[in-house]
Amino acid sequence: MQTLGDDLITEFVEHARFAGRSWAEIGAALGVTRQAAQQRFRAPFTQYERDRFSDELQRAMTAIKQQAVQRRHNYIGTEHVLLGLLAEPNTATELLESLGADPAQVRTALDDRLPLGASQAAERIAWTPYARKVLALAEETATARGVPAIGCDHVLIGILRLGRGLAADVLAAVGVTATSVKPRSNPQP
Repeated sequence: MQTLGDDLITEFVEHARFAGRSWAEIGAALGVTRQAAQQRFRAPFTQYERDRFSDELQRAMTAIKQQAVQRRHNYIGTEHVLLGLLAEPNTATELLESLGADPAQVRTALDDRLPLGASQAAERIAWTPYARKVLALAEETATARGVPAIGCDHVLIGILRLGRGLAADVLAAVGVTATSVKPRSNPQP
């Protein structure tokens, strides 16, 4: 029951940040200070060594931040992660195509559901709890497959494994879910 409660609170914070609510407003709704809300939901982000990411994922990371900045968002959510993965052909777009989804169609569907934000993006944009969890799941996937570097396909699988957030909703709407990928979970050469 505790896990369900934590998930619901995380979902609330994710939606509140998406709607442009300040940390002070979120803290007030949770009955805690702004600082307490920030500390809980902007927990220290795992610092990955640059060589832990494949070259294509390093490029996608730049695109991920650009997606948030272009949309004037002060956070990076799963939606920005997916848009960054779709910015150029890579193993994530190849995986989507192998699952019968058109990356351009996924991008359009995501763009249609993602409003322009009201804030100016800061130099350091905070990753939402779901977006951080996606990277942790991507790392787990890469490790399980015995791959030394996390790739774009691992991040896409992380989005699917999490199964929450705008990116997962859009992917599910085009028929791509975690169960779509399971038969393909063997290590690739």
